[in-house]
Amino acid sequence: MKKARIIGTGSYLPEKVLTNFDLEKMVDTTNDWISARTGIEERRIAAESEMTSDLAVIAAQRAMDMAGVTADEIDLVIVGTITGDFPWPSTACLVQDKLGAKNAAAWDVSAACSGFVYALTSATQYLQAGSAKRALVIGAEILSRIIDWEDRNTCILFGDGAGAVILEAQDGDNGILSTHLHSDGSYWELLYQPGFGAKHPATVSGIEERLPFLHMAGNEVYKMAVRSLYDVAVEALEANNMTTDDVKLLFPHQANRRILDAVKKRLKLRDDQMYINVDMCGNTSGASIPIALDEANRKGLLNEGDILVFDAFGGGFTWGACLLRW
Repeated sequence: MKKARIIGTGSYLPEKVLTNFDLEKMVDTTNDWISARTGIEERRIAAESEMTSDLAVIAAQRAMDMAGVTADEIDLVIVGTITGDFPWPSTACLVQDKLGAKNAAAWDVSAACSGFVYALTSATQYLQAGSAKRALVIGAEILSRIIDWEDRNTCILFGDGAGAVILEAQDGDNGILSTHLHSDGSYWELLYQPGFGAKHPATVSGIEERLPFLHMAGNEVYKMAVRSLYDVAVEALEANNMTTDDVKLLFPHQANRRILDAVKKRLKLRDDQMYINVDMCGNTSGASIPIALDEANRKGLLNEGDILVFDAFGGGFTWGACLLRW
């Protein structure tokens, strides 16, 4: 069976930087408090003219350039996002059109911060089955559009950005070795966007009640995130008869530094085995893992044969891991 191998990575962060000192002027908080609680120093904010599909396209083009793949050679475009340009059509269809990938089927995956791992799993199944040869998988978010900028507990956490990979079906030992997905919908009220959907249609009163904004029960999410990220990483390693000693780099969802440090401690990873960029990007939801992967790749940190783990957790609740040989 052929493996789905990553042959190109790309990412894009908007130009506007919002620092903790900027947030001090907006809400009742301080740089020291944010840094101590989250490890975040700054995050990027999309310009008013930028849509999620725009961020996704730039990241995709950079991944395609690295891979040497043209738009007409792509069979699938899958975008993990919860902040698409529209409720429908899918952002993936908009990306497909902007890239000119006329031969590709396109759809979105909604799994919140696990969106990229879920999308990557979908693409991998198609490539392994022989139903496609190349796939473009993207995580892209403009979370700044659904954040309550008067809520100091949530507005400090999130940022905008996009990351992408090109997957190709190849023979050999390198590529995605396994993926592991989980969900538990009984926790949905701990992290969600109340409006506007079928449950709470768009109304003036809904806006006044701030229904379009993200709601999060931080302490409960923290506990579940740490446990789930640990469990699914161990599951992926055990499925491949590996231990953390075999891992070159683990790329966790960049939620906040406290969660990442707790997971690292439980997995007994060295500092150089976990890639962290939450300090400069904030929580970019489904975009966080591919952004971090592209950064590491372009820094020359990845060598052929390295064992990598993608480890994600998000609203739903959803969580999942992917283990691959680079």
